[in-house]
Amino acid sequence: MEHEVEDLKVRTKRYALNVIRLYKILPKNRDEVRVVGKQFIRSGTSVAANYREASRARSRAEFISKIEICTQEADETQLWMELLEEGCDFEHDLVKAVWKESDELIAIFVTMSKNTKAGSAS
Repeated sequence: MEHEVEDLKVRTKRYALNVIRLYKILPKNRDEVRVVGKQFIRSGTSVAANYREASRARSRAEFISKIEICTQEADETQLWMELLEEGCDFEHDLVKAVWKESDELIAIFVTMSKNTKAGSAS
């Protein structure tokens, strides 16, 4: 389990770094891109920060809470990417990569939350 936690710490950090890379290439000379971009970088980097907090949780309830925040933040990051593409006409290959990783992380976090809840019911 400890190895999995470390792997997910690395993976969520890499995710945050890709969010930062994508943010850096946004055309910030447009107001709508600046506004959406700031929300995107906030939610995208929050995934790694909240996962770190979850890995140091003092109770199952705290762990579940933080993991569910990770899920929410990854989902919110996808919303901002949708708005960048559809509302701001921004397209880049890195959007697809971050989107795919968001999907995978959401699936992992949902499973972790469900499994932890199931384990606390027994």
